[in-house]
Amino acid sequence: MHTSWSDEFERLTPHIEAALAHAGNTHTPADVWAAIERRDAQFWPLHDSVIVTEIVSYPAGRSVRFWLAGGNLDELLEAEPLVTRWAKENYGCTRAEVIGRKGWVRKLTDYRPAAVLLTKEIAR
Repeated sequence: MHTSWSDEFERLTPHIEAALAHAGNTHTPADVWAAIERRDAQFWPLHDSVIVTEIVSYPAGRSVRFWLAGGNLDELLEAEPLVTRWAKENYGCTRAEVIGRKGWVRKLTDYRPAAVLLTKEIAR
């Protein structure tokens, strides 16, 4: 049986919603799907987790940004080198970036913290 990308996205939407909640709900799952359909983002469905990446171009080179990730932590960590290799081979990426919770610093030991993102809700 062949499963479509949209079926996989629907199956994994709870993980995407959880990742979006941690990121401040800046996007809806529909926004994420639209970015994937436009090819502005890449969808990596796994057995019990999901990764959404984007390719970011800087003057000094390209980076694969792990935008959203949710589900089974071991599975996500196992997929990371596959995604970074794909980005290098297909887009010439020379670095990888992760946007996520502080806990990723402990798990991704070959990454280094490069910045801190602070957010604040502005009252109306």
